[in-house]
Amino acid sequence: MQSTPNAERIQIGIFGKTNTGKSSLINALTGQNLAITSSIAGTTTDPVKKAMELFPLGPIMLTDTPGLDDMGELGKERIKRAYDVLTTTDIALIVVDAAQGWSSAEAELLKKIKQQGITCVVIFNKSDKGNRSIPAFDFPTISVSCKTMENIEELKNLLGKLKPKKNINPLVHDLFNPKDIIILVTPIDLSAPKGRLILPQQQVLRDILDYKGIAIVTQPEELADTLSNLKSSPRLVITDSQVFEEVNTILPPKIPLTSFSILFARYKGNLDGAIAGVNVLDSIQDNEEILIGEGCTHHRQCGDIGTEKIPNWIKKYTKANPKFTFTAGNDFPEDLSKYKLIIHCGGCMLTEKEMQNRLNKTKNCDIAFTNYGIVIAKMKGILKRATEIFLNE
Repeated sequence: MQSTPNAERIQIGIFGKTNTGKSSLINALTGQNLAITSSIAGTTTDPVKKAMELFPLGPIMLTDTPGLDDMGELGKERIKRAYDVLTTTDIALIVVDAAQGWSSAEAELLKKIKQQGITCVVIFNKSDKGNRSIPAFDFPTISVSCKTMENIEELKNLLGKLKPKKNINPLVHDLFNPKDIIILVTPIDLSAPKGRLILPQQQVLRDILDYKGIAIVTQPEELADTLSNLKSSPRLVITDSQVFEEVNTILPPKIPLTSFSILFARYKGNLDGAIAGVNVLDSIQDNEEILIGEGCTHHRQCGDIGTEKIPNWIKKYTKANPKFTFTAGNDFPEDLSKYKLIIHCGGCMLTEKEMQNRLNKTKNCDIAFTNYGIVIAKMKGILKRATEIFLNE
């Protein structure tokens, strides 16, 4: 619970042909036998993630990928999965067998890395077995031996100096001053995880504390009493989007109101687009298709926000009977052309890059894209109030 959320970690993808020592590199970097290694090519059949701290870079997520030269029909699918990892990668490590040298497989990978603007390091592994000539690259290059640990510390130092592009949008701390009071309305219902707050609530709370705000956490039923016990008005109230209507009724109009989901729309870089995209809801007709997507995978319960509440609210608001498709986790369609509207969760489990890739897919297909919090505020008639605190940005 106390570790850095995976979506906030720097994502380091490890790529290369089979049996170049990608898994051995993870073990060498972590100092632990975390990844299975073997002299048999193709031991890693699916991307495998390992979280760690790498100073001074900070919290990172290492992803070991299948070999780029895997064989057969199944091998083609594994290669595709390896390339799919690029969509979430901040730093790409290309691992080359030093004895075999550079090949067309690595050259093709490097081309895609350059196209996506990903920070890259080329690592010639197995230097203890001898090196072929190393080509000149625009990226840092280093020879190592995961067997003898030659230059592993130098590689760590090199990685620690890299500065990949990360999310630069604030979460909430720019919306208040030190010692301001911020109320967080967090319903504890059937969908709430046992014994803890959900991740967006945790992250917002931590951001408030880091910037010396005064956070008060309450449930909707206690909100009125909470307000009456305060000597001064809160600077901001942030609520779970599901209880927007209830909180809006209780809260005096002069107090700014928004939701965790709307904060994450801004944090992931899509607030303006989500506000514009939600207007498509006003023209939804019978049988038009709406995709409702989530970044995480969890057990769907009765009254689930994505699969039950939002669809029912949409039918009531539009007086139409659209068709709904639901996705979760990495399951996001490549072809979005049939959808009239895409409604996405806040994306707390997705990296900014993953969310931007999804946004770019919708832009390429000219599909409207919005957010749980935005669409709920729209249907409850409080979108202006829920977003006006951002208007002066």
